[in-house]
Amino acid sequence: MRPSIKQVANLAGVSIATVSRLLNKPGSVSAETAEKIHRSIEQLGFRPNFTGRNLRAGSSRTVGVVVPTLSNTVFAQCLQGIELAARELDYSVMFTTTEYLPEDESAAVELLLGHRVDGVILTVADAGANATLDLLERERIPFVLTYNQLAQPAAGQAAGERASVSVDNRAAACDAVAHLIQLGHRRIQMLSGRFNASDRAIQRYYGYLDAMRAAGLDPLPAIEVERHTLTAAADYQQMMADPVQRPTALFCSNDLLAMSAMRDLRALGLRVPRDISVMGFDGIPVGALMEPVLASVVQPSEQIGDVALRTLVAAIERSAAAAAAGGAPVTAARHVLPHAVREGGSAASPVQA
Repeated sequence: MRPSIKQVANLAGVSIATVSRLLNKPGSVSAETAEKIHRSIEQLGFRPNFTGRNLRAGSSRTVGVVVPTLSNTVFAQCLQGIELAARELDYSVMFTTTEYLPEDESAAVELLLGHRVDGVILTVADAGANATLDLLERERIPFVLTYNQLAQPAAGQAAGERASVSVDNRAAACDAVAHLIQLGHRRIQMLSGRFNASDRAIQRYYGYLDAMRAAGLDPLPAIEVERHTLTAAADYQQMMADPVQRPTALFCSNDLLAMSAMRDLRALGLRVPRDISVMGFDGIPVGALMEPVLASVVQPSEQIGDVALRTLVAAIERSAAAAAAGGAPVTAARHVLPHAVREGGSAASPVQA
């Protein structure tokens, strides 16, 4: 059972009202009393009921946003969509990043909840098994996932109830690899970030497998690398330098990885696409400015942010109304937006030896 505010008050030797004052107005109690209460909170593992507190205090009209990084334009575009929609609906936005570290997700959400946001938009490492999302659900704090796409339930199982906005990562990856196959490639390999850091990457790998098997081709083992840094991947470079080992095309799990691969391939003396084709995923604008233009799956990232914010605000308003009336939690909405394959000069028919 979760510790109560009464237990915190008893352990600290103060009244429940004093603990409540500290939680709602930190400067309203003495430093000595605040220290005793904080020690009790830490010892008991107490978490305030943010939903109840916000209902009593009124909506803050602020939403929190948690993304892995802003160094990837995809998340910056998404944040822009969130911000523009929030401005239109008279909401403010607070955001933080996790740098792709699953262990930082809870701390990021706790930080936002401490600032009394009404709900959270977030991208996590694994939406299917995630303690942070479990916590938000227990606290009945509205949230919407972006880019994360819950796996389809098995026959006889109920669909997941976690709200999300994404493309169909598996189908989009399948379309990208099918494009390479249509160009004549038979040895296609996937280059990806660590699967354990991104459920999107593993879904895109399943899409790669779907396309290869549908064409009667043998899938090659995926190459997993840390973030977008390939220069230190000696095994990868050794394989790419060997014309017998290397594939004729690389399907990369994101555009930054694809651009990094193109840089390293050039350093090895290989020409894109003459010696090897490269296909990305995300469709970030800078890819269209490259020479050659990066072939990629295009996600509508700004629209993902826009839809996520509007979905969250609707959930916040419905949840507040349901809580005030003593009703049940609101059913989550899941949005799958369309993707497109951008044909680019980085992917061409293989040159016959």
